[in-house]
Amino acid sequence: MNLRIHDTLTDSLQDVLPADGKRVGFYCCGPTVYAAAHIGNFRTFVVQDIFRRALELSGTPVKHVRNLTNVDDKTIRESQAQGQSLQAFTGYWTEKFHADCEALNLLRPQIEPGAVEHIAEQIALIQTLMDKGHAYQAGDGSVYFRVESFPAYGRLSRVQERELTTATAQSDDEYDRDSLSDFALWKAAKPEDGPNVWESPWGKGRPGWHLECSAMSMKYLGPSFDVHSGGIDLTFPHHENEIAQSEACTGETFARLWFHVVHLMVDGHKMSKSLGNMYTLEDLRAKGYRPEEVRYALIAGHYRKHLNFTMASLDAARPNLQRLAKLEKQLHQAAGTPKRPPYGVLCKTRPDCGRFSPAFEALLENLNVPRALGELFKAAGELEKAPQSVTAEDYTGLVVMLEALGLRLPEVEAVTAPEEIHVLARARLEARKNKDWARSDELRDQLSARGWAVKDAKDGYELEPV
Repeated sequence: MNLRIHDTLTDSLQDVLPADGKRVGFYCCGPTVYAAAHIGNFRTFVVQDIFRRALELSGTPVKHVRNLTNVDDKTIRESQAQGQSLQAFTGYWTEKFHADCEALNLLRPQIEPGAVEHIAEQIALIQTLMDKGHAYQAGDGSVYFRVESFPAYGRLSRVQERELTTATAQSDDEYDRDSLSDFALWKAAKPEDGPNVWESPWGKGRPGWHLECSAMSMKYLGPSFDVHSGGIDLTFPHHENEIAQSEACTGETFARLWFHVVHLMVDGHKMSKSLGNMYTLEDLRAKGYRPEEVRYALIAGHYRKHLNFTMASLDAARPNLQRLAKLEKQLHQAAGTPKRPPYGVLCKTRPDCGRFSPAFEALLENLNVPRALGELFKAAGELEKAPQSVTAEDYTGLVVMLEALGLRLPEVEAVTAPEEIHVLARARLEARKNKDWARSDELRDQLSARGWAVKDAKDGYELEPV
């Protein structure tokens, strides 16, 4: 069964298959490294992580490229304000981003290019567009893409010609251009840029933001690749501009599938500094929440719908992860396997998922994580009721799902029942030995009324709070 994903370009579900028959070329728009990434950013990155995991665990290798925007208006402005070099400033925030990614258990992309390190590729792309008549130099030295030279412009976002007005123009691209819809490929140096400019055939300056992704994605994945992803807010103008400049340059389809993640809401509102709800991972840790709980909350909704992130959703994640931790321990012991199979081995062997197969199949159908979690806990309930039925395939299936969702589990919390509860449990055990089933059931109900579940075990009984 292939992974199917909603393609923004065709507005339909499409199979995700490698065009070269070997591995899927997957490009993700990464962070602008001028501050700590917030949970809205990480919702997109976590969903992209599950996309990659689902592909690899289903047997399809992935070449994952995610860029770093380490030169743009924000990075230059903030580094100048702090009296730091652009390299030192963006380097600090890049390390912070990587630490947060590790805490949230994101797979590291095989390639993570930075815009500053690819100035030459961007200049070459601009030169090709100039030679083909798709770009022009304005009076101040800036270079613009001529949107009217690319008739297919707007097909991704479905923006109409009449909508290409000042309302869609980006303020940081407003130089002396021929048309308001044209966008900057090269920005002429300004005094406020300081030393953050480079030589080019059009004078000193720096690349436009849209250009960076085209140059880096095509360098590492080729002029035409399988999947391009980002937040839904990037559809226009960023991704629309990427398509235009890339396809005008090469004459080939830029990305065959476009995979976009819908916005995160916080307590029913859009994130904003004024509302004080633009949380970072560090903010949530300070409130006592663990990264694995944050990840669980970020994946709980479908990626094509708004996810309302609340502290209550983080509170709900904790017992769910504890339940999975207990189940993983129980299944490991019952299956008798020597150790948990690592992610890389699972990707190569494509094991049978046992009764967790419906959960994995839900992921393959447009990354339906809510349904996958439902199927996961449905299978968990069956195994919790009948631990004697556990098979090695069930344990492996649980591990596959944990890896597919990228869930790190906490240590199983030890809960000690008071002596009065043990008295009832021992009395129930004695009643069962005497085959006094009515008395056994009565004692079980008494335990349940006091908040405890009792299970028969090899060495007597086990108690768990309910």
